[in-house]
Amino acid sequence: MSITHRVGSLDLAILSDGTYYQDAGAVFGIVPRVMWERLGIELNDRHQMPLGLNSLLLRSQGKTVLIETGVGDKERPLGQTRRAASGSLLDELAGLGVSPNDVDVVINTHLHADHCGWNTRRSDDGAYVPTFPRATYLIQRTEWKAAVAPNERTRATYLAENIMPLEAAGQLDLVDGERRVTDEITIVPTPGHSHGHASVVMASGKESVVYLGDMIQHPAQLERAAWVSSFDIYPLEAMETKKAVVARAIAEHQLILAVHCPFPGLGYMTETPDGKRKWTPIAANEGSVEQ
Repeated sequence: MSITHRVGSLDLAILSDGTYYQDAGAVFGIVPRVMWERLGIELNDRHQMPLGLNSLLLRSQGKTVLIETGVGDKERPLGQTRRAASGSLLDELAGLGVSPNDVDVVINTHLHADHCGWNTRRSDDGAYVPTFPRATYLIQRTEWKAAVAPNERTRATYLAENIMPLEAAGQLDLVDGERRVTDEITIVPTPGHSHGHASVVMASGKESVVYLGDMIQHPAQLERAAWVSSFDIYPLEAMETKKAVVARAIAEHQLILAVHCPFPGLGYMTETPDGKRKWTPIAANEGSVEQ
């Protein structure tokens, strides 16, 4: 499935790479189960909760830009069912008439395996090569350094086959801080989930949308700043980043696209009269067109 949504003069195509399952207790970190189970999350028999894998395709100033490449078709990392992944992103692109050769820019918010899986795929000779042969891959330099030299905690999710072929092919462009991709698309640092984590802001006219990356895995984590995931490598930094992003989204009535929220992951943050923050999702039939 795919959904289109217009922001100003930009047409956003939100694509799904399928459903990703993670241990619910890990998603909610130190938050006791008695608190998060009130959210009505359906768990499978492995106590895992479903997470979306929402990527974004758009065309801006002559460039076809893909943000995030999902889980891909490689073996799932630790914590997932040990079997080959079967992400649907390439089929979603094909359904829109877009081939891998059509993509000019790929933006990775960070390099955890469920966000950059389709960066590469096996060629006929068995070697891993960039999936998008004409694209420049934009990645924060700090994130790249962490991914190519992982520590004991991170090595299970930083997979060399997802990233090293980009450098070998000369398609890697490392970003230092904020980077304007076009006049309508800007990469902004949002550290915490990882030190080099970034988000993407798209603006057209008086409207804007922020693609959060892995800042949150459930909307409740936007509403409650202290609810940080155990997957956040720098939790205190993640909390401060999240507060700043949410404050801006409320002040500017900025649309949010959350990668791991149920498809399509679109919504707004508002503040109630008593000062609480509230997530309001946009359903598929509210300003969007299903493909």
